[in-house]
Amino acid sequence: MGGQAADTAVRVLVISGSVGAGHDGAADELISRLAKLDVAADRRDYLDALPRIFRYMLRDGYRLSVGYAPAFFDWMFAHLEHAGWVQRVALGLCRMAQRHVLRWVGDHDVVVSTYMLASQTLGQLKEAGVVDATLLTFLTDPAVHRLWVHPAVDHHVTVTEATARMGRLVYRTPMRAVGGLVSPRFAHQPDLAHRQRLRAELGLSPDGLVVLLATGSLGMGDVPHVVRTISSSGVAEVVVLCGRNDRLRTQLSSQPGVVALGWRDDVPELMAAADVLVHNAGGLSLTEALTAGLPAVTYRPIPGHGIANSEVLAEAGLAPWPRDEDGLVAAIRQQALRRGNPSHVVRNPDTASVVLDLLAERGQHAVPGQDSRPA
Repeated sequence: MGGQAADTAVRVLVISGSVGAGHDGAADELISRLAKLDVAADRRDYLDALPRIFRYMLRDGYRLSVGYAPAFFDWMFAHLEHAGWVQRVALGLCRMAQRHVLRWVGDHDVVVSTYMLASQTLGQLKEAGVVDATLLTFLTDPAVHRLWVHPAVDHHVTVTEATARMGRLVYRTPMRAVGGLVSPRFAHQPDLAHRQRLRAELGLSPDGLVVLLATGSLGMGDVPHVVRTISSSGVAEVVVLCGRNDRLRTQLSSQPGVVALGWRDDVPELMAAADVLVHNAGGLSLTEALTAGLPAVTYRPIPGHGIANSEVLAEAGLAPWPRDEDGLVAAIRQQALRRGNPSHVVRNPDTASVVLDLLAERGQHAVPGQDSRPA
């Protein structure tokens, strides 16, 4: 949890959710950017507001259902979108978190959520008139879902204009694109010598096509099949980000032409060494790739939000979604020609600047801090 600056009374609270890494990653980056603007922020994990059994269901149940019961996960995702008993159960779970979340909010002036269930609980509290803070939801997914949206939340912001447009047209909710909450290291474009040095360190050829295969923090999806498809085609060498899935990393490490890696902190460098990202979820790695100018291809997306995200990305021209092996190979070749074009990500204003504006509107922060906003 972030500390408070001694020279300011500003209070910002960021609530994420430790389900995968995307929600936490966005929260971490926002807090880092706010600190550079001399704005202190507290941080909470939404799952801590729930009884232990529900923490397990959300954190481990997500992994198990996607991995072993994808049809069930897809069914649940679809039914959460529409009014009915499944959605009522989810919103009831959000009400169970109200007591803890209300205590967290306290006298904070602005509360930012990077997790959809946290947004629902915050909206419920504001709708009941017990929260006065300005509420902001940062959508980490390209596809808007009903649970990302609450009428009592003051502002909804997105990574891309495609997501914001979906929010406005489908959900009748004002949304605006503010760019990704990822490290500025991703925006750095390496020179050729640095790129070749990175490849040499990974044991890759200096000039051939390299695909970076992102599988999320949990290493989910039909990864071995995708690796075999790319490797057997000869279109590219493959670097696989297996996340914290050690079994997957071990399984892939023995395959020729494949570099299997675990959880890494040097993803900006790995993206700099690659020509194309292949992903299956549309989460944090996709946002990082858009920021880095690394063209992406969606293939065999995971159920639920993975499929929904894939549809939005394909329709917006951000990442093609081939349906078969030949299509994947063709898409990799085509996307490699777009390397180095980060034009699809909004860079200014970013979410930290939006928070600063909201604080200024509440009369709680000196506007001169705006002079140091990120470009």
